[in-house]
Amino acid sequence: MASSVWSLKGKRVYREETFRDLTVEEILAILIPDPIIEEEQLMSTNDENKDDTYINTPDAGDDFDFVMAYDDDPAEADERLLPDNAARSAISCGFIGVGGGGGKLAKAFLDLGFNKTILVNTTQKDAPSGLDAGHFVLVPGADGVGKDIKLGKRVLQENSAFVEDAVRTRLGQLDWLFVCAGGGGGTGSAAHELHGSLSRYLSSIEATGKVVYIVSKPTAQEMLNPTISNNYKSLVQDLKDTPHIIIDNEKQLQLLRGKVGMMNMFPAANRNFAKLLSQVLKLADEHTDIQTFDTKDLERCLSTDGRIVIGSTVVRDVTRNDLGSLVYQGCLRSSPCPTPSGNAATGTLLLVVDGHMASDPDVSRRLESAFSYVGGRASTLFSGVYVKEGIPGLIAITLLGGL
Repeated sequence: MASSVWSLKGKRVYREETFRDLTVEEILAILIPDPIIEEEQLMSTNDENKDDTYINTPDAGDDFDFVMAYDDDPAEADERLLPDNAARSAISCGFIGVGGGGGKLAKAFLDLGFNKTILVNTTQKDAPSGLDAGHFVLVPGADGVGKDIKLGKRVLQENSAFVEDAVRTRLGQLDWLFVCAGGGGGTGSAAHELHGSLSRYLSSIEATGKVVYIVSKPTAQEMLNPTISNNYKSLVQDLKDTPHIIIDNEKQLQLLRGKVGMMNMFPAANRNFAKLLSQVLKLADEHTDIQTFDTKDLERCLSTDGRIVIGSTVVRDVTRNDLGSLVYQGCLRSSPCPTPSGNAATGTLLLVVDGHMASDPDVSRRLESAFSYVGGRASTLFSGVYVKEGIPGLIAITLLGGL
């Protein structure tokens, strides 16, 4: 007997034997196949070693692990990192106060908004009142050094890596480091012992600047003490080939005597110096249509090895014919730094004038003579003129480097 033949219009022809032992559901699946299942069956093979890559994506393994290394998601910030400076500056900088006197001077910069500031000391007792703990670094190994510079150098040398780590984790990425130190104490006078680790830190972060020291010279009365005098002289000798600023405490006291009380004399001196230097950092970041002292000019002055002298003055009578001499001598006379001798490698004269001075031809001529006067006492002269209203007179700031 012939077999029956089943078919659907336009579909494949099947014989009866095809469906003999199948259920209704299985027969319907053959006669009316699911197109999705059919497509999957066509894309699959019986070779288990050759799975279709569209269906079974192979594991990439470590082929693309480099992507995470170059991912632009920022790394998690270290909670010890201090906030960015709020004070305006042409250079990215931080301040380190070493010892009691250096710590108080560095605190004056912190109060102005230079948040990238830490105070390094061998005793907690010298920490200024109200200082946040994040800005203080206690060096282990001694509870103070008792003005013993040999002990101070040994303690700082043994803990130089400890201090470098504190600088790295708290100050982070910057270009310049200003190290403040008192020249009479044992810890501050040993500050140069950290020079190698601080310079290495700047090199490791590809900083463009240097370590610049700010050292206070003890008063004439203090210098009568042989220990204090020898500590100061030792520090100055250590710094002679590096950029450094010396602040003469005796000269500062003479300038402030009669203006502030005894208790406020040194705090006022620290605050005034901090404002003076910060004004130079700020002006180098300002635009002017007359004459600009820019970031590169500032960096050139700060990077010149040797002593740096900074000073300022105000001239109320800008009609004087000896304006150039008046500006230069006034800046040196009112400078907190010891008076220099000889010519400087770099000289800077920054003038702040009001609109009337800037538009007066006679005043402009006299200002040019001031630049010539200062320029004649330096191998390279940098200058800037800024217009600001409400000033008490012609304000001049000089910065002499490489002395």
